[in-house]
Amino acid sequence: MSMRDKFDREITYLRVSITDRCNLRCRYCMPEEGVCKLAHQDILRYEEITEIVEMAAELGIRKVRVTGGEPLVRLGCPELCGQIAAIPGIEEVVITTNGVLLEQQARALKDAGVRRVNVSLDTMDSDKYKTITGGGDIQKVLRGIEAARQVGMTPIKINTVLIGGFNDNEIPDFVEMTREQPVELRFIELMPMGPGAEFGDSAYLPGQTVLDRVPELKPLPGDGGVARLYQLPGAAGRVGLISPLSRHFCGSCNRLRLTAEGALKPCLHSSQEIPLRGLHGAALREAMENAIWAKPKMHGALDAHHSSEAGRNMNTIGG
Repeated sequence: MSMRDKFDREITYLRVSITDRCNLRCRYCMPEEGVCKLAHQDILRYEEITEIVEMAAELGIRKVRVTGGEPLVRLGCPELCGQIAAIPGIEEVVITTNGVLLEQQARALKDAGVRRVNVSLDTMDSDKYKTITGGGDIQKVLRGIEAARQVGMTPIKINTVLIGGFNDNEIPDFVEMTREQPVELRFIELMPMGPGAEFGDSAYLPGQTVLDRVPELKPLPGDGGVARLYQLPGAAGRVGLISPLSRHFCGSCNRLRLTAEGALKPCLHSSQEIPLRGLHGAALREAMENAIWAKPKMHGALDAHHSSEAGRNMNTIGG
């Protein structure tokens, strides 16, 4: 079965936030003073998550991305991934992580059926990394990336949020990584939501900045994802540009998001949420069908002067 929204987009991708907690405090994601954490009983149990994903699969969801907060801080994350991978109809389970705990869990994740991993890394400078993450250790992340490579969770995608005045001087160095390594380096435009909305105008760089700084990049055919793809001549890896501000991709958006406490968001940048917790069977199906049908044509204006209408910090949505 497949489900299409009222704009004829086929909805096949569900992002599942399994926790609002994180072991980092990235400046554009969480306030420096931290957040009011959800109580344990307010977070979906793993049994509830698998029930929702089972229904999602019946409605046509084929890909599930497990996110957070930081998903690896929740005990049993690999086991949950294995349960999701075993659901009939689910063809791909992937995970987005900051990589801090990946070294210890890469093998368990791969054995559970996680095919690929996206790792968030906004700088290659250890001091700048400590600053942007509120004290993180970049060496743990680099070891995590290598562990994922060793167990075969490839191609590894590295998510780098473009922040003017912080990491734009590293663009050529990041791109150079792809020359020898079979990674996909994805530059993501900073989104004005949560603490990120407080960054100044100069922080919001369009994806085109990457092409301006590294004109040797050549375009590649798309792979069905949201990134526009490029490659250095003869490189082992490739570069992706994700541009929700300068070149939104709403017309081909195929995703829904499940928040940590069980609300289904048809659009990341909309405040619209459909509560699913406590629903079962026909009631759960109806709520999810309604969410798909309610998916808006596109999000509102997003730039330094127009903040996201998501109504949440990113740590409770999972991106």
